[in-house]
Order: sequence, then structure tokens, then C-alpha cells
Amino acid sequence: MSSDWCTIESDPGVFTSLIESFGVKNVELTELWSLDDDSMRMLTNPLDGVEASVHGLIFLFKWQSQSGNAAEGAAAQGNKPLSEEDTPSDLFFARQMTHNACATQAILSVLFNAPNSIESNDGDKVDDNGGRRLVLGDTLSNFKTFTAAFPPDLKGEAIGSSDEIRTAHNSFGSNDAFLSDPTKPKRAATEDDDVFHFVAYVPHGEDVYELDGLQCGPIKVGSYVAEEGKQNWIEVARNAIQNRLESYNPSEIKFNLMAVVQDKRTYLAAHLDKLAAAGVEESSPDMLQIRSSLHEEEEKRARWAVENERRRFNYLPFCVEYLRCLAGSGKLESLIGKAKMVAGEKRKRAEAWKSNGN
Repeated sequence: MSSDWCTIESDPGVFTSLIESFGVKNVELTELWSLDDDSMRMLTNPLDGVEASVHGLIFLFKWQSQSGNAAEGAAAQGNKPLSEEDTPSDLFFARQMTHNACATQAILSVLFNAPNSIESNDGDKVDDNGGRRLVLGDTLSNFKTFTAAFPPDLKGEAIGSSDEIRTAHNSFGSNDAFLSDPTKPKRAATEDDDVFHFVAYVPHGEDVYELDGLQCGPIKVGSYVAEEGKQNWIEVARNAIQNRLESYNPSEIKFNLMAVVQDKRTYLAAHLDKLAAAGVEESSPDMLQIRSSLHEEEEKRARWAVENERRRFNYLPFCVEYLRCLAGSGKLESLIGKAKMVAGEKRKRAEAWKSNGN
């Protein structure tokens, strides 16, 4: 059913593994810790003489209930959702029709709108420009073709009803009986709950769009001048994100920004081949540095695989047995008492912080 979607962690290892499970190639996600010029430049020019592809940005933010509108930041600038008639016919936009699907939907919004993507596993037979062209794979290529003529709401329904997409998404959910008990009714969020939402920013033509599944259409946040070898759209997207951030209290820090970028291993391997073809010796500092970076990327992938397995593992039986052992040894009651004291102190500090008007 389209409602059986779990929440998944906002993590580059999770999202990269998710899209690779669809058959997507030459892509990974990386976190951005700053919006400064150096951080943006490192996305597109990670090495001297190397230009890497950036396919889109994915922004996680805390939804502000008082606004009643997840796109208030863009609307405040006079940017409103485009009607279906005004939306470019080849821009993929889907309404979010399924609870908990906004993370995967934001990722799909970037993948389906990636410029010059290769829309099948025939990518092995097509020049992918040294990994700069995204290979969509058969699963998503077939889905994109099937839904091409659908209106945004039906595209959203199709995402929610796709067994392949839902199964891949749910495979990264927590395997916890307390979280997945179907007999318990779902509690509605209150004003005291932190509710988060994902939106995507993508280039299309010479415009940059914010794709928010809670809106009736895409939002054009600005235009840029397309130049050969440059990705000027990123600055437009950065400005849109900064404008959204300014609508929050300066003390608010619960944000996350990730970029959908070229798989770092592809341009490192290509640069290594380029140095070798130029006759650079294996023992040279440049060769050693690139090999070291490539090794770090492989270690990162291995670390992601371990972390994802841990996310999937059900620790509940272990926890129950551990509590049983603590109770049998007579230690559980004292530990509960200490935990209550710590929780009480934290609660008092939180109440004092709120009473001070912070």
C-alpha cells in the first residue's frame, strides 16, 4: 500500500545506497557544512584541472507550523508555484501523495531532472563522459517513461504505489517492533513535535527550480547564464536556500543540505589514468595523493555498507535480554533511578531555557 512507508535517516550513505539499489550509477550524495564560496567551489572543482558534475541539491529543514506553507521562503520573494500549463513539459515534478516519502521523492526529483543523463543500463555502451553523466538505470528509466505524461498528483501516486521504490526505501528503515507495530494507531504531530521536510533544487534550461512535493507545482527561484564548463546554477540555488534560512530564528540549527554529485571514484580514477598517460611515475607525490584519495573513497563506501547493515539490524531482542540480565543481577532498579534523576535535571534546564524567552 502507498501508506506503508517508513521514515529513513537523512544521511549521505543511506541515500547513496538507496539510489544505487535502483541501478543508478556515477552518483553519490555528499553533505555540505557551509554555503561559502569555497564549499561551493569544492563541489564543482574538487581537484586542479577536474570539473565534477553536480546534479542537484537536497535541503532538509524544520517545517514551521505557523507559516502553514512549506514554501513560504520562496513565496516571500514573489516566487509562486507554477501551474501545470506553465511548467516546462520535460521538467519532472510530482506532488507528495504518500506520508514519509519526501526524502526519496526529493532524490527522485534530482535524478529525473539531471541534465544529459543516460536513461538505461545501456550506459555501459554509451560514453558517460568519464562518469560525469548520470546513468539512471532500467528501474527508474522505465518509471520516468511510464509517468512522463502524468499530471503531478498522479506522478506522486505512482511513486507511492511503486513496489520497487517503496521496498528500496523501506529497506533503510529501522527494524524495530516498537516502530513498526501495525496494531497501534499513528499519533498525529503536535506543535511541540519537530516535523521535517525535504525539497530539491535543480537546474533546468537556464532556470533553477525548487521542487517541493507539498506544493501544487515547481517554484522558479531564479535564472542563470549557462556557460560551457561552468555550473552557475549552484549560486542561484544557494541564494534561495539562504533566503529560506533567514526566515528562521538565528538559534535554529536543525538543517541538513546535501548535494547529488558525481561519484568521486570516477574522476579520481580518470585523473589517475591521465597522469599515467602523461608518463608520471607511480612514486610521484601526485600519483600517491590520488591513489590515497581513491583508497579513502573505497573505505568510505565500505563504512557506509557496515553502517547501513547496523541500521537494518533489529537490536530489540538484545536490549530485552540485557535488561533481563540487569534485573537478575539487581542492578536495574538503581540504574532506572539514576536515569530518572538525569532526565529530571535535563527537563528543568529545558524549562528554564524556555522561560528565559529563548
